[in-house]
Amino acid sequence: MIKREIKVEKSKKILEVLADNSFSYAAAQKMLRNKDIKLNGKVCKENVKAEVGGVLTCFYKEEIKPYEIVFENDEVVLINKFAGIEVENGLDKLLHAFPVHRLDRNTEGLLVMAKTLDAKAKLEKAFKNHLIKKFYLTEVVGEFNVDKTFKAYLVKDTEKALVKIFPNKMKGAVLIQTKIKTLKAKKESSLLEVEIIGGKTHQIRAHLAYLGHAIIGDGKYGKREDFAKFKEKRQKLFAYKLVFQDIGIEGLDGKEFVIFPKWLDKVSIN
Repeated sequence: MIKREIKVEKSKKILEVLADNSFSYAAAQKMLRNKDIKLNGKVCKENVKAEVGGVLTCFYKEEIKPYEIVFENDEVVLINKFAGIEVENGLDKLLHAFPVHRLDRNTEGLLVMAKTLDAKAKLEKAFKNHLIKKFYLTEVVGEFNVDKTFKAYLVKDTEKALVKIFPNKMKGAVLIQTKIKTLKAKKESSLLEVEIIGGKTHQIRAHLAYLGHAIIGDGKYGKREDFAKFKEKRQKLFAYKLVFQDIGIEGLDGKEFVIFPKWLDKVSIN
């Protein structure tokens, strides 16, 4: 049994603190159910708030990494990120690497990070100049036959930890572009390939919901009745492909990396 102590640096609920410290949400829940977590020396039975300065003591059988390495050299590390961990103040600390783009906590898939400041500058420049293309697979509610780039305006609501989509430019809004291509479609649901140009917080999730086809399993932007209907606990959104042009990093130049989500063979479309 492994024992690990974590000092609380920001007031959050226990499961959030654990997620910020490399534990998957599932692993953290299991420890809480098994009463393998102590807060300031007292056994925790519920997901209570841990205040700054507190100490969480965790007991578990083995270290479970919330990622797997797809490619690595002296400049970069490319991983398959699992659900339940943030990129900033999470994976960056775990991998000792610099984030240059991000995936939401519960979004899985390919993520590239820089191991040096020089590589960080190269990757940031490449993303800014659209020399790296990001593609996602997602299953959404309803029949959605399309092959089009949708433009809209996104406003971030920091207090509510969500974003809102509008058809026209307004104060505080930023332009977003989401390219959507249908791979399969039936009345109940559709499998889509999504490419984002740039990429803002919750862009794909919010934009698809705005278009009337929320991602299956998305409890934030989806409808309750759909969430209950499909009975998915995790959102079906996966960053499955990264395409690199010549960006000055050996091992990435001109390369394409592809992995597929485990749920792909079990999509709701028959």
